Amino acid sequence: MSSIHFDISERKILLRLLDIACVLGLLYLVGLIFNFDYFKINADHWVWSIVLGIYLTIFATIFELYNLQKASKFEVVVQNIILTSSVTVLFYLLTPFYTPTLPSNRLQIIYFYISVNLALFLWRYAYIVLISAPRFFKKVLLIANGRDIDGIITSLQKSDPNYRVIGYINTEKTSFSSLFHENIRDFGLQNITETIEEHSISEIVVATPDSSGMTLTLYNQLIGLLEKGVAIREYTQVYEEITRRVPVQHVDKDFYRYFPFSRSNQNKLYLFFHRVLDLLFSLIGLLFGLVIFPLIIIGNLFANRGPLFYSQIRVGRNGKHFRIYKLRSMVIDAEKDGAQFAEKKDVRITKFGRFLRRSRFDEIPQFINVIKGDMSVIGPRPERPVFVKELSDKIPFYEVRHLVKPGVTGWAQVNAKYGTTREDALEKLQYDLYYIKRRSLFLDISIVIKTLSTIIFYRGQ
Repeated sequence: MSSIHFDISERKILLRLLDIACVLGLLYLVGLIFNFDYFKINADHWVWSIVLGIYLTIFATIFELYNLQKASKFEVVVQNIILTSSVTVLFYLLTPFYTPTLPSNRLQIIYFYISVNLALFLWRYAYIVLISAPRFFKKVLLIANGRDIDGIITSLQKSDPNYRVIGYINTEKTSFSSLFHENIRDFGLQNITETIEEHSISEIVVATPDSSGMTLTLYNQLIGLLEKGVAIREYTQVYEEITRRVPVQHVDKDFYRYFPFSRSNQNKLYLFFHRVLDLLFSLIGLLFGLVIFPLIIIGNLFANRGPLFYSQIRVGRNGKHFRIYKLRSMVIDAEKDGAQFAEKKDVRITKFGRFLRRSRFDEIPQFINVIKGDMSVIGPRPERPVFVKELSDKIPFYEVRHLVKPGVTGWAQVNAKYGTTREDALEKLQYDLYYIKRRSLFLDISIVIKTLSTIIFYRGQ
């Protein structure tokens, strides 16, 4: 009935496994065909392959080879493959205790580097042509109120390019015509079973509450499809899985159903290791800050011309206020007309300040706040009291983000776009709630890696 498709998690696992398999496979062939002694795959040197696989996975993650939106664009993939291969090979050469000693014939290093690149290029090209092709798209039928359809389709397909809503059933009595999705069809309620079979639909997503549009006729048809094995899922679950944020705008009075917060928030062992990592990363960050401090002083002296540091009152865990420290990136008296959000092309930001923000070097003094216990390395961005009050009045559940310590970096900081509108604040809150809900050591590591990507690609805000 349904076409073949791969879910997000399946595609990411596929990419990781075949990246490693293709690289090791090509290196094995090179070893068989040519006089290649540097890297061997056998029982005596199995550690070499494991270390290479670990390095490859780590740096491919940092350079966004597992970002599904970018993994389907070959021109982006080419750049990221070269970066990944270069850093992977460099680190591999610099750890000879766990990897082969440098060969006497240095050309073998070139062969090794070319083999890693070639394997990734061939496999990723095959992925784009085959796996990212329309035949592997997940075809979805949406059941929703007409006024919500455009927004739902946009949010889902933006997060997963292989997730295609091909049609909808409008549960409102008023007619609806999509403004942004011309190819989306209105299938109507007549015969959903026939629609599913004719269009090879893999999944039905229900985004309408029981009291609004879920008629007895529709209910009975869905029950029949469920008995036939058709996947029927609730929209908020699909949204959270695909976008990796909580759809707070669709959460009603039953908020406790959507916020079964992570046990890690109360797990003493996790909190202990989290604090240890906070201190470790803070010390590393402050040491790095000391190394580049002379350059920052020079830049501030000629391009900022004023105090190097500045501080503000921010809202921390449980609504407690604390003083945050940062490197100054704006002109003096930037808020003489009152508190205001920084904008993307804010004229108050100096040229050197823009560099500090894009590189995220302006955040380095915040590690002092982490050591003091006011902040964590990872958590929601701490906001000023005046903005917290304003956003809490406009956005439901905004105060929930204060259940954990604010962070130097976080899930929202590495995923959400820069912006100051209510919609932007809502998107960031969705990411913050996802982090609080799913908080774990694995997610913390993912955020650290994504933060490195932000710094490397100079995408700080």
